[in-house]
Amino acid sequence: MNRRGIWLRRGLIALSLGFLVVFLLLPLAAVFCEALAKGWMTSLAAISQPDALAAIRLTLTASLIAVPLNLVLGICAAWAIARFDFPGKGLLTTLIDLPFSVSPVIAGLAWVLLFGSAGWFGAWLDRHDLQILFAVPGIVLATVFVTFPYVARELIALMQSQGSEEEEAAIVLGASGWRVFWHVTLPNIRWGLFYGVVLCNARAMGEFGAVSIVSGHIRGLTNTLPLHVEILYNEYNGAAAFSVAALLALLALATLALKTLAEWRLRAQATLLQKELA
Repeated sequence: MNRRGIWLRRGLIALSLGFLVVFLLLPLAAVFCEALAKGWMTSLAAISQPDALAAIRLTLTASLIAVPLNLVLGICAAWAIARFDFPGKGLLTTLIDLPFSVSPVIAGLAWVLLFGSAGWFGAWLDRHDLQILFAVPGIVLATVFVTFPYVARELIALMQSQGSEEEEAAIVLGASGWRVFWHVTLPNIRWGLFYGVVLCNARAMGEFGAVSIVSGHIRGLTNTLPLHVEILYNEYNGAAAFSVAALLALLALATLALKTLAEWRLRAQATLLQKELA
């Protein structure tokens, strides 16, 4: 590499690192510094408040319901798109990407139009004493909508790149469809599946817009962690707001660590596949 190329490479690296430091690391460091500005005990007290604990429980509950649902739906959609040709396949692929292009606020309003008191199914829900909005079901529905593409999108690309030769060979040898899935398909996609689940979970825990619309902001009942941070900040309770935000950031960093592990395993799996095909 000539001298000009070396300086170009160093310049691009420096520009990228500078961007990451200014726009990502510094704001994140500021959150943790502000959270600990009044000491550990103040931060722990803010996180231990009943409303904060309720927000933590609701956030985990929504994630524990939404992520498995998207896991199953994502596998089904990816398997159908990657392994079969059928009318409307392109439309289905486009619809999977819909939550990426639609604002979460619009998604929340859509659920209000469906299940609100003046919505399409509002009267029927009232007659049967069922509540979707301003309750856990509405929060779960909003979370499922905004997080649906993550598992499906990861698996579609992975399964298409792997091909179906191994599955076809197993079928020829007499394996049933269920055995092919458990013993051939699932082992080959396990790290891609894990990667998609990690991203889906991170998005579920951090969702704000759609959940804000359908939750009703009932303190201690329908506030997730991001909504609780907003309420604390609007009340000028900065120490508590940044403490809860720091907890949410720690969850995000843990998710990032799992994502990095999944990426490393996926690269190793791709390298092994290339060697086998060579």
